[in-house]
This record gives sequence, C-alpha cells and structure tokens, in this order.
Amino acid sequence: MLRFAGCLLLIALAGCTAPPPSPLRGVIDIHVHCDPDSVPRSINAVDLAKLARDRGMRALVLKNHYEPTASLAYIVREQVPGLEVFGGIDLNRAVGGINSAAVEHMIRVKGGLGRVVWMPTFDAENQVRYSKEHRPFVSIAKDGNLLPEVKEVIGLIARNQLVLATGHSSPEECLMLIREGRLQGVQHMVVTHALVAPVGMTVLQMQQAAKLGAYIEFVYNALIGPGKSLDIGQYADAIRKVGVEHCILSSDLGQVGNPLHPAGLLAFFAELRERSFTEREIDRMSKENPARLLGLTN
Repeated sequence: MLRFAGCLLLIALAGCTAPPPSPLRGVIDIHVHCDPDSVPRSINAVDLAKLARDRGMRALVLKNHYEPTASLAYIVREQVPGLEVFGGIDLNRAVGGINSAAVEHMIRVKGGLGRVVWMPTFDAENQVRYSKEHRPFVSIAKDGNLLPEVKEVIGLIARNQLVLATGHSSPEECLMLIREGRLQGVQHMVVTHALVAPVGMTVLQMQQAAKLGAYIEFVYNALIGPGKSLDIGQYADAIRKVGVEHCILSSDLGQVGNPLHPAGLLAFFAELRERSFTEREIDRMSKENPARLLGLTN
C-alpha cells in the first residue's frame, strides 16, 4: 500500500509544473510616485513595494517633487525585503532649489539609498514659463550657461556616483546639463521623460543626448488618462531612431485614477509588442538599462 501511494505521489509530482515566471520579473521602475505626498496618490510606498515584489520586480526609485525620498526608501526596504528600493531629491523650491547642501544631506542619509538627483521639475523655470504661471521658479542657466551652483551640484553627483536626471528642463538646458555631466565625469545620466512637455525634445536632440552618454526616458503616464499627451506610435518611432540601447521605460504613475505601477508597465510593454518590439528589446529598456543607470550589477 505504501509503495502504491508512493507511486501515485511520484506520478502527481511528475505532472506538476512550476508556475510561469512573472512578466515583470527583474523590471526596474525609475520613476515612481506614491504616498506619503502633498498631492493625492493612489498607493503608499510600502503597499506599492509589496505589490512590486509580488509581481517579481527588481527595484523601484521613489520620486517626490518636493521632499527627498532616501529616508523613505530605507524604511520601505526594512518593511519589504526582497526588493531594491532607492530614493532621490528633486531640486525644487521646497529644498532650496539648486542646493548642494540638500544633496549632501541626502547622500549621508542612513543606508546610502539616495541615488537620483533630479534638476527642478514643477518649479523649473522652463515649466513655469511653459505653464504661463506667475510665480517664483528655479533657474539652472543664464545667458546660455549653467549657473555656478548647478555645476557644483553636478560635481557632487560625479564624486558620489549618483544619477543626474534633467527634470523639466528645456531641451537646450538638458543638453547643457549632460555636457557638463560628461565634462565632470558623471557616469549615470538620464533625460527625464524627454518627449513629454515641457521638455519636448526632438529626435535629433535625443540622439545628441544619447551620444553624450545619457539614457532617454519614456514614461507610460503620458499615454493615458486626462494627462495623455502622446501616443504609442510616437514613442515607438522615437525609440527606434534613438536606439533601444539608449532608452529606459518607466511608469511615472501614482496619480489617482491611473493604473497602479505594475499594471501600467504591463500595459506599456504590451503596446510596444504590438509595435514589433521583441521581448529582448523590452528587457533591455526595462531591466538592463535602468540597472546600469543605477549602478547595479545585471
């Protein structure tokens, strides 16, 4: 009887198959909005990290336009082991604008998880002028030259192996930032959602940025919801012309009413497949390139 039962067990085990790998396994999202924030968000950082880990994702970069997120990344890692979580700082007015002291403080936060320095976003001079708003803004350049304090921050980025992200700068400003980053030895650079307003780079400008060593970011948020400003055809055309090896796919999600980040990424990848992008190409843009940007081993 025992031998018979053992045979049945072996037969049952032989018929079992391992669950299929998650389609998001190894994916890194470098542009994540979540609570706590001063604007409404769809999910908090801990719950999002659990969701991302359960979907097989490798890493998240937490972004807040007004508060540094290195300390939040540390707490989330403590609460959700098995997922790499990083933070950064947006150099908007809430942290003093182009403020090297704020960047230095982020670098020293326990855990060393402050990885990305975004140039000004919603307080950027380019953003405020584009939006036709009448309020204070943060400038990064004057008369065609980067301000000394911007160059100082770029030096900090270079010395500490951080990521230089261009924020909501104009195309010309983005290229100035990347040239200065290259001059000072910054190893990790990305043009923040290069096609999306108020950045709005041309393909030629994106190609120039890529030749200077920057990755070009494409975010799913711009393709959906009330903020939709582009379509997948525009993305596909730009990616092909810039080259998969220079591009990063991220979500830029967290807005109330939009899908959560993993669901958004799955939809993003599906739309790219319909435009004849292969799994290998999607993996390059969603796993390998962001890993290199963040200085992670593949």
